[in-house]
Amino acid sequence: MQSQAKWGAIMGSMPREIAIQLGEIQLLGSLQLTDGARGIVVFAHGSGSSRFSQRNRFVASVLSDAGLATLLFDLLTEEEETVDLVTAEFRFDIDLLAGRLVDIIDWLAGNDETGHLKIGCFGASTGAAAALIAAAARPQSVYAVVSRGGRPDLAMQALPNVVSPTLLIIGSLDDVVIELNEKAFRSLPAATEKETVIVAGASHLFEEPGTLEEVARLAALWFVKHL
Repeated sequence: MQSQAKWGAIMGSMPREIAIQLGEIQLLGSLQLTDGARGIVVFAHGSGSSRFSQRNRFVASVLSDAGLATLLFDLLTEEEETVDLVTAEFRFDIDLLAGRLVDIIDWLAGNDETGHLKIGCFGASTGAAAALIAAAARPQSVYAVVSRGGRPDLAMQALPNVVSPTLLIIGSLDDVVIELNEKAFRSLPAATEKETVIVAGASHLFEEPGTLEEVARLAALWFVKHL
């Protein structure tokens, strides 16, 4: 509850809801533009989540407070989300999710409002794999990646091609995910700026008091540095 209260206080002006047309499909997003921003962070949420994730919206509000623009969007169409709620068939389709994120990155680069902004990717859970695959696919567009409780191991084939500065944030109580992140970290190129931070007392969802605030602080520092 502490994180939610702070999120409500920081948000101030609400993001603008937008519809992004990508070929034959339409994805819905929440775009927050910040005066004087030099970069924009696009969020790839985890399995079964959406642009309304309170955790990601809290992190986005902190990034906005740090002078960055943000875009939270749904990786699935409304129809796909309806099916996925029953079958869960799309949420672990990493190639599909990464492809959607690449399309969004291209859309941001070509959009009049955002084309001048350096792009960063923030991925949570399975969204972290999508973010890393997208970074490998668009090395000239993605300037930084941050993973929160992510599954970068699901992007193992793409990791050797990631040149974007990458920060992996894991909770100290998330034993299995720590091991998976350590394995993924070793697969990132030695020349790539990379760092792993373990947040003390945090579980996979960073629900413990102060832990999500620490994630947001670390992410803001990383993105401000590289964007």
